[in-house]
Amino acid sequence: MSLALDPDFCALLTDSHFRVVGMPLLDNDALQADAARWLYEDAPFCVVAHNTDADPRFVYANQAAQRCFEYTWAEMTALRSRLSAEHPNREERDGLLESVRTKGYASSYRGLRIAKSGRRFWIENVTVWNLINREGVYCGQAATYRQWKDV
Repeated sequence: MSLALDPDFCALLTDSHFRVVGMPLLDNDALQADAARWLYEDAPFCVVAHNTDADPRFVYANQAAQRCFEYTWAEMTALRSRLSAEHPNREERDGLLESVRTKGYASSYRGLRIAKSGRRFWIENVTVWNLINREGVYCGQAATYRQWKDV
């Protein structure tokens, strides 16, 4: 089943963001409406998430993130998340993700990424957090950002 419009996965994203980061991911208007649909289709910011594999794969990318990275849902959710950064930038990205694993989240991150076409862009003011369900089980990591600009 696709997680794109899955209300349970949306709840994992929003609940864990609030519990780990201490701030809501969505405003009250979005929470009152169909939050999963709004986050996937209409959110003016990017949200991506990867799983817990040893070489994590994206399991979620809202449409804003898909436009940013130039991948379809099927392409994005088949992509190993490390491939969102070029080889020289992966070590820095790995360090960030390891820090998030131990500390819970990181904010104000800036990193260089690469789109499907080869276009390079900066993601800025990024928040990365651990996806922890209500039972305390680690389910992966997610990131959100509102700002990006081409190199």
